[in-house]
Amino acid sequence: MTLFRRLLFVIVGLVITSFGIKLLADNLLTFGGTAGIATILGYASGISWGALFFIVNLPFFLISIQELGKFFTISSLLSITGISLLREWYDLFIPAFEMNLVFAAILAGLLIGIGVTFVLNNGSSLGGIHILGLYIDKKFGINRGLVLFISDSLIIILALTMVGWDKALLSIMCIFIASSIIGRYKKSPIKEMQRDQEEEIADHPIH
Repeated sequence: MTLFRRLLFVIVGLVITSFGIKLLADNLLTFGGTAGIATILGYASGISWGALFFIVNLPFFLISIQELGKFFTISSLLSITGISLLREWYDLFIPAFEMNLVFAAILAGLLIGIGVTFVLNNGSSLGGIHILGLYIDKKFGINRGLVLFISDSLIIILALTMVGWDKALLSIMCIFIASSIIGRYKKSPIKEMQRDQEEEIADHPIH
């Protein structure tokens, strides 16, 4: 797959994912991973989600650059910057979508699951727990969807005092839907990039 097509699919994934996160925030639900951490900190501090999401993700790039490669790390950093800016843009220009909480959790889970899959399967990630999940998948062969579900559920438990039991349970349902979609796809962004590099060499041999 060409670099342009990968970039296009990553952008589509970011647009879909950031809208799913907006649906959660508009209905006072939350998510797991660094997105959930940023949401919780945002509720407590009033600082914008985009800024918090970017800051919270920075430590995970130490793992990424050492274990997953510079190209993947740069790609993920650009994706995090993109989704942070998109989320801020949505808040500025798109009105809140308040709806039935069950429907909001299901729809957000579908959007986030599909969006993140687009991003992961095209050589990038959304940082944080996704980087940790990819690292564990690479090292130990543990399904990254399972890693995401467990870690995200733990973060939701921490959010109980802010969103209450009912919204916490709906948030876990959202995480389960998203993680199921992500875990269904076995492509590794690291392996996909390596395969593309091999195909590029085969198509353009040095004479």
